[in-house]
Amino acid sequence: MQLTSINIGKAETIQGPRRQETSGIFKRPVPGPLRVTALGLEGDFIASTKHHGGPDQAVYVYGGADYDWWATQLGRELDPGTFGENLTVGGLESARFAIGDRLRLAEVLLEVTAPRIPCETFAARMGDAQFVKKFRRAERPGLYCRVLREGLVKVGEEVTLEACAGEKVLLLEIYRDYYEKKADAAELQRFLRAPVAIRARRDLEKRLASMKG
Repeated sequence: MQLTSINIGKAETIQGPRRQETSGIFKRPVPGPLRVTALGLEGDFIASTKHHGGPDQAVYVYGGADYDWWATQLGRELDPGTFGENLTVGGLESARFAIGDRLRLAEVLLEVTAPRIPCETFAARMGDAQFVKKFRRAERPGLYCRVLREGLVKVGEEVTLEACAGEKVLLLEIYRDYYEKKADAAELQRFLRAPVAIRARRDLEKRLASMKG
């Protein structure tokens, strides 16, 4: 795999379904090299810190294989950053990943923590009120990652996968469970043994606690 684009967003106004809002979802390629810190890429704007960003969702990665699939579905080519990702990685297909898998670049080390859950702002950015449903059905959510080692990233550098050494929880298991809420107590406990992002972890812990009464 290879890093094909580095993308950051500035504060921009977007018309949502109910109101205008400020968002950093319009990510555009930058030449780099660019520094990746524990809280993400330098210069990248995060508007809603309640739902986005933070140390467990510091970097969002989307794959070239997923872009190719969407280009076929939509009948048009999509520029890097269209899905709001910070790093576009050629050859990466997000559905194949597990929580805790690691992406190693020359200086930076990332750990997969959660799938991307689409929102209305994403649909507005795509100009399609139905895109949240389309994105969910596609099951190509991209990878939210925490930064285990900070450093510079450069377009063209190699990206290697290191499979999770702990509990095997597929990214799509977390993604499907978010919508379906079918996991029993044993499954929730298994999910929690993986290094899942704090936002997802809180939801899983709350559901598990309710089952125990």
